[in-house]
Amino acid sequence: MPDPQLDRWFTSGAVLTARPASGPAGLCLVVEDGAEHGIGRVLDLRTLELGPVLPFEVGFDSLLSPDGSWVVGLDDDGGSEVGALVVRHVDGTRVQTLTDRPPFVLRGLEYAADGTHLLATIVDEGGHHLLHVPVTDPTAASVLFSSPEESWYGHLSADGTLACADTTDHVPGVRLPAVTVIDVVTRAVVAVADDLPDGGPVRAVRFSPAPGDPRVLLATERSGFARPALWNPLTGERRDYELPELEADAIVLDWHAGAGTILVVDALPGRHRLLAVDEHTSEIRVLRDVGGSACEPDVASVFPHYAQSFLAPDGRAVVLASGWTTPLHLQVTDGTDTHVVLPTVDVPRGIPLESQLVVSADGTPVQLWWAVPDGPPRGTILQVHGGPNLVTLDRYHPDVQAWLASGFAVGCLNYRGSVTFGRTFREGFWGVGGDREIEDVEAALDWLRARGLADPASTFITGASYGGHMSLLSVGRLPDRFAGALAIVAMADWESAWDEMNPALRKTWTSFMSLAPDGSFDSSRITETLKRFSSINYVDRVRASVWLHQGSRDTRTPPAQARSYGDKLRAAGGDVLVEWFDAGHEPTGSEAALHECTRLLELVEARLDGTPWRNLGATDG
Repeated sequence: MPDPQLDRWFTSGAVLTARPASGPAGLCLVVEDGAEHGIGRVLDLRTLELGPVLPFEVGFDSLLSPDGSWVVGLDDDGGSEVGALVVRHVDGTRVQTLTDRPPFVLRGLEYAADGTHLLATIVDEGGHHLLHVPVTDPTAASVLFSSPEESWYGHLSADGTLACADTTDHVPGVRLPAVTVIDVVTRAVVAVADDLPDGGPVRAVRFSPAPGDPRVLLATERSGFARPALWNPLTGERRDYELPELEADAIVLDWHAGAGTILVVDALPGRHRLLAVDEHTSEIRVLRDVGGSACEPDVASVFPHYAQSFLAPDGRAVVLASGWTTPLHLQVTDGTDTHVVLPTVDVPRGIPLESQLVVSADGTPVQLWWAVPDGPPRGTILQVHGGPNLVTLDRYHPDVQAWLASGFAVGCLNYRGSVTFGRTFREGFWGVGGDREIEDVEAALDWLRARGLADPASTFITGASYGGHMSLLSVGRLPDRFAGALAIVAMADWESAWDEMNPALRKTWTSFMSLAPDGSFDSSRITETLKRFSSINYVDRVRASVWLHQGSRDTRTPPAQARSYGDKLRAAGGDVLVEWFDAGHEPTGSEAALHECTRLLELVEARLDGTPWRNLGATDG
């Protein structure tokens, strides 16, 4: 039976992220999970003192000013991800809109070190832009750089004279970014760092924090795996750190030029090691190697990580750590002495998942995290993450622990398209209409079935966003393997939704869907790939029960296409239920997460008891 105390896993007060403010003051915005929305507090890393709760909602896209007085973020009408920049004073008394433009999507946000300017990377129907906003006179905002191609994650140099962004102008339509550096005064392109034709993408992590130092910390993939590099755009000098002792991606997080330290995570398949790389000697010092994770990559958002460890102005590492049974917490360490600043919230004893490599149809090893409950499993839940350029890590997932506590075996699959496994794996889903991901799902099911799990009569697949898309696609293309699909904010009909997507998302997927069999990019393939990608085209094959949970304000997976899928599956005789929440791409707050998990368990229980899901609620028309 379901865990009778399910709420124990969804505790308000857990740390969600901590965003350092620019400049030397050593402040950061800590975001905690509240009952209804994110809660913010300012942490002084010099004294390790935590300020009072801010009198307004904050989230993953919120950023603190260097002096700690203001918090800026996107006002997007309840979660649509399309809106305007708004800044709020930390005492809640003043609110100001910083942009006088048509609504846009935000894909990067950074204050100048002195707090005088804000650099916003925005996307609208006209393209991608770097918007330079004087904080004291937002009406004087100017566009430093524009392109019809993708431009993400703008950064400012410490003295404010240079800006950069990850751009694809050099290979239009192809998601292989280079780093373009722009003179803030003249708006001229100063230099471009790329590794083409054979070296893969180059991304900027940050400028040097030292005024007068124009160097940029890069993340490169010349070897096929992520590695750091330092590059001077004014002289062209570049130093790449090969780190041959590392066998996996080195996720490049931060750089302290004064201390000569580059912070990276050695992303081993089963655990994270947090490392300090000496920029002068390339020597590696291990800061943390106790399992769990020290960062979590994000995708299609304002910042490149949901949460990440970083370096304080005094050179110490601020570690945001988590594990399967341990909620995110914050520590400060110099590699010898460690101070816990924000401890974990109290949750019940959980069950850790184990990492297993399963072999997919073409021989590619794919990571599957898995665990069984304390008693005999009542069924199996296969969970697939969104993105696709995300990853399931050894971090705390309250829903996973809730499944296990309710008697279900759990598998979490890092399918083709997941990050931290190298470039080939990350790009493995391009242009094939879901074929590789479906093969990976089937390989995971086969491995679990060989261990007495994943009986089709009691196996469910679930995920959010791209994971929701994969859940629907799986029950259409693997109809004999599942009893139900629990799809959250899923794209079910890519063809009809194409024009409704927000402009940032549409441009990204143009690249993903245009790959031809010979490896070239051909935009004429988009229509064909969209058709193969769209679960709505497989409804005649679906035998599983299907639940869609959709946001009414969502611009990533628009509402109309979800209704169309439900209507078509219902007309084909399928057992389908579409339910709605009043938000964008995901609900916020611990209460919403608990409500969603409770509903998931109710649906699974009903299916195991033989009750159709269409009988359990009012279906949206």
